[in-house]
Amino acid sequence: MAIEHAAVQVVRKPWGVADLHPWSSIEGSGDRVGELWFERTDRSARLPALLLKLLFTSEPLSIQVHPDDAFARTVGLPNGKTEAWYILSATPDARIGLGLKRRLAPGELRTAIKNGSISSLVDWRSVKQGDVIFIPAGTIHAIGAGIVLAEIQQHSDATFRLFDYGRTRELHEDSAVAVSDAGPLQTQAGARRLTAVRTALVASPHFVLERIDLPANSSWALNATRETWTLVIEGQARVGRTSLKVGDAVFAEADRAGIDVGPDGMSALLAYPGPDPVVALLEDSGEHMTKSASTSVARPSKPEEIVGVQR
Repeated sequence: MAIEHAAVQVVRKPWGVADLHPWSSIEGSGDRVGELWFERTDRSARLPALLLKLLFTSEPLSIQVHPDDAFARTVGLPNGKTEAWYILSATPDARIGLGLKRRLAPGELRTAIKNGSISSLVDWRSVKQGDVIFIPAGTIHAIGAGIVLAEIQQHSDATFRLFDYGRTRELHEDSAVAVSDAGPLQTQAGARRLTAVRTALVASPHFVLERIDLPANSSWALNATRETWTLVIEGQARVGRTSLKVGDAVFAEADRAGIDVGPDGMSALLAYPGPDPVVALLEDSGEHMTKSASTSVARPSKPEEIVGVQR
């Protein structure tokens, strides 16, 4: 049983930012902050299946791809990396790369990595606040400049770079060709309303991502029968004995926590292992899940420093 105010680990990156407000008071004016990782405070606990992050970009990140579980295990890793993004803010010209404009044969992909033309073959799309993007393992993707996003992913650092904007880091040509689904991304399912306060944004075999919007001065119960991450994105609330504001996260597992919402209401992202939304995850007197919630959302087919992130 566990309810923990998540610890924050800082990852400093040249493409990061100096000002993390309102998401964090951490100082980034020296070495810019690119990512904040939310982790369990109980260091002796088992590694969670999921990893929750915030990303801050002032420059484009590398064009990259992640392996699926099967490939990861062939190279000695416990699992691959499927992920999803929720756009918290974006400048008017902000873009992400998601899949390719056309399908490439393995030889064509290898050539595009070698000569750098992969950057012009990526399907670049504008993004805005509130957009949700699901990135299955094998999808070639990239994050552009001017974006703050929340990411939920399988707990893995397995990343293969295809293009890095002239930076001196290694590219992973052979592995990228081996794991990439080198074509356009399949159409993704939209969000589904579960109750008046719950919206399922993504439901996949690896995780479910929800947004909850709780009214001011209301009280709820979070029934975390499995690993559950909660990230506050608007307003304030008390979860158990912990007061939370924007940018704070809670880890809960095999436990029940009361949620007392502040006078301005509270919106949060919830993430937990898939494949289906948990019907009894959030309870309020008189509030019940709709019938559609019994089926899954349509599937789209002072902090420490840490190193080793591949973006």
